[in-house]
Amino acid sequence: MTDLGFDGKVAIITGAGGGLGRQHALMMARRGALIVVNDLGGSVDGTGSDKGAAQLVVEEIQAAGGEAVANTDSVATPEGGAAIVQTAVDTFGKVDIVINNAGILRDKSFHNMGSDLFDPVLDVHLRGAFNVTQPAWKLMRDQGYGRIVSTSSAAGIFGNFGQANYGAAKMGLVGFTNVLAVEGAKYNIKANAIAPLALTRMTEDLLGALGDKLRPELVSPLVTYLSHESCESSGRVYSVGGGRVAEVFIAETPGYTNTADLTPEDLAAHWDQVTDQTGYKVPPSIAEETAMFLDALK
Repeated sequence: MTDLGFDGKVAIITGAGGGLGRQHALMMARRGALIVVNDLGGSVDGTGSDKGAAQLVVEEIQAAGGEAVANTDSVATPEGGAAIVQTAVDTFGKVDIVINNAGILRDKSFHNMGSDLFDPVLDVHLRGAFNVTQPAWKLMRDQGYGRIVSTSSAAGIFGNFGQANYGAAKMGLVGFTNVLAVEGAKYNIKANAIAPLALTRMTEDLLGALGDKLRPELVSPLVTYLSHESCESSGRVYSVGGGRVAEVFIAETPGYTNTADLTPEDLAAHWDQVTDQTGYKVPPSIAEETAMFLDALK
């Protein structure tokens, strides 16, 4: 099997000063990618900064013979996102790959969660992905090529106590990815999302002994493949951790149809049919999901 190389491809990786992002950067740089290592260098909750975190990863890459540049702008503002992309253009002349990896945690049970905890998490995870991807998107459209990988989470897809902010942002990235996949199709721009399980600063207090099996470098092979020009996947979500990779998908049941007299009582009587998962479908876009309605309403 031919090795998957990235010679000449330029990749922006946010939150790459440690954890998953660092491993993505190291793996892709070894395979020839030119890396923008973005990291504000803040704590897990997003406060503070350490401008040296990104530079240390750049030095690791350079010591191994690769090429990289550090960027310490925040993804949480449009100006920061534009500056990150401009760093790529100024240094390497283009952008081919965006890996939205930057994140923070501000966990609290929902009844105790205020906007001071909710808003910053959305700003970094969801708006941060928009702030970086949108200026890069314009370049990708013009060159007719792009790969985007956004970091979702099982906390959003399946739910997790104390993470209404984080879960909302992470599930938002699934919708973000789906739309980019649809809009990017004719420009050879592929967009996918991952839901990783790995031992990082953000999870070390949660995983316990299991963390030994969940090394962050075991997530990077999937990110690297999804970022490669040969990968045709788009609009998909993948769970990854500890060497296991699996597709996660949202499906729709055939459902129950009553065009003549649909009432709450009728639904109660046919609820088993509404929720029967036999014969489900996985519509790749809203057009295909709407077609399911049209078929049922004929």
